[in-house]
Amino acid sequence: MRNVPQENEDNLVKISVDKVMLEGNLVVPKDAEGVVLFAHGSGSSRFSPRNRYVANVLNHAKLATLLMDLLTKEEEEIDIRTRHLRFDIEMLTNRLIGATEWLKKNVGTKNLPIGYFGSSTGAAAALIAAAKLPDDVRAVISRGGRPDLAMQHLSRVKAPTLLIVGGNDRTVIEINKEAMEYLHTEKRLEIVSGASHLFEEPGTLEEVAKLAADWFMHHLGRKAQ
Repeated sequence: MRNVPQENEDNLVKISVDKVMLEGNLVVPKDAEGVVLFAHGSGSSRFSPRNRYVANVLNHAKLATLLMDLLTKEEEEIDIRTRHLRFDIEMLTNRLIGATEWLKKNVGTKNLPIGYFGSSTGAAAALIAAAKLPDDVRAVISRGGRPDLAMQHLSRVKAPTLLIVGGNDRTVIEINKEAMEYLHTEKRLEIVSGASHLFEEPGTLEEVAKLAADWFMHHLGRKAQ
């Protein structure tokens, strides 16, 4: 994972959803053409080097990014022990929708088209939220996602959806192939050769970031509008 210089101001934001205060990091480049809301997965956080790397690449492509923690610090501590909150997809979805509403009101992002970048269980929440907000969400990417946890909602997703899976992540490949059959929108499955579930192998995360930048710019950028 090569270093990409951070050229834009990273702002800590606090968003009230479901009577809890969630924290996120918002970056809005000059002349941003869209905004991407990240929904990370099991055991991750907004400080994940992988998510921050992808977000930085998107920033260089003139896309704003909001890296969110969908659990509070106290909930994260509970989840480390019990591992159940990360699978509370309904709660994660509601919080993602709340963060989306915040983006629609925030001065720096309210006029920008919105996309979701979800990973693992966060991808399921992103797909369900997209199904519930068809007029607000313009594009979705799932990285190593669990769309099986959103299967009954997939047919209602209108946003163009890109599923990215590691070539060595066999179980998740099959899950995503099945999900493709339920999606009735523009869709694509990209299998990154040599990559495991976390895309830690040399060059694999760079490929994810390039795929993400291309997909979001195509569907959120000025040419798409």
